[in-house]
Amino acid sequence: MFGFRGGESDETVTRKTGYRIDAKRQWSCLTTLDLSEIKNEDQLSALVKVRYSLPYEKARTDVQGWMAGKQF
Repeated sequence: MFGFRGGESDETVTRKTGYRIDAKRQWSCLTTLDLSEIKNEDQLSALVKVRYSLPYEKARTDVQGWMAGKQF
């Protein structure tokens, strides 16, 4: 999701970097390593749930709201 796969365009790298910074602002308890290893929405929701002691549905709703309009 936020990690780099190699061979990606400069535009993709810039977009992912911006999303990672934005996610860090949204959920300050997530580390750069956490964010670089997240592959999909479910993993992000699960991590937000654990780090913030939220019910899964609340974490999922928060993540979906944050992801709205973003291209991953």
